[in-house]
Amino acid sequence: MEIIIQETKQQASDVAARLIAKLITEKPDCVLGLATGSTPLPLYRRLIEMKLDWGKVTTFNLDEYIGLPREHPQTYHTFMWENLFHHVNINADNVHIPDGNAADIPAFCQEYEERIKAAGGIDLQVLGIGTDGHIGFNEPTSSLASRTRIKTLTEQTCKDNARFFGSEEKVPNHVITMGIGTIMEARTNLLLAFGENKAQAIAEAVEGPVTSINPASALQMHPVVKVLIDAPAASKLERIDYFRWVHDNKPDWQKI
Repeated sequence: MEIIIQETKQQASDVAARLIAKLITEKPDCVLGLATGSTPLPLYRRLIEMKLDWGKVTTFNLDEYIGLPREHPQTYHTFMWENLFHHVNINADNVHIPDGNAADIPAFCQEYEERIKAAGGIDLQVLGIGTDGHIGFNEPTSSLASRTRIKTLTEQTCKDNARFFGSEEKVPNHVITMGIGTIMEARTNLLLAFGENKAQAIAEAVEGPVTSINPASALQMHPVVKVLIDAPAASKLERIDYFRWVHDNKPDWQKI
């Protein structure tokens, strides 16, 4: 894991944007895994400002609620088109978001896995992290080998997401999510986290044991992970000075 601590979430998001821009420039037909929620919004805004050529890019989103109409304001389909896809020249045929209204959810999940494989696998996966360490909607105790599947949200996640729906009762209980095993097959993972409320989950994911109680800790076993966090999210890292020193003393060819 490479831990990159920036003072603000915008600075951390700018680093992530430069990494994605470099990939799109060097590999125009790259495959991106994308996340939703408030965390990646500064990243998406910066990518839009960069006016990159998305014409050959393929995307796969991490997750989606089950049972909401596709055009519902809180579906991740709506989120992605409003906050990124409508503002870049991506081919709609290359956009893949889990279908929360599929007639056969298990069959759809298997097909989603096959689509990722047929596209050549994910080059770079963007991730956020929940206050309990979940990535995608892989809640604590999720199998570290899991694949795309249906999941039931925890009470904590429903509480965290209630701000988007107006109340906890309106948050759907079931979702489709890429599995941790699916995420671990991406060639690069970018984990973003901002704010003090994510500090404990980040500390456990980075410095704690690899455990299904904190699903993000599985990323310790991935060969290429960059953890991009602001100062408040880094505040509980015991080795924060070391991580800052490493980043500040990189050779020029490694700097982003």
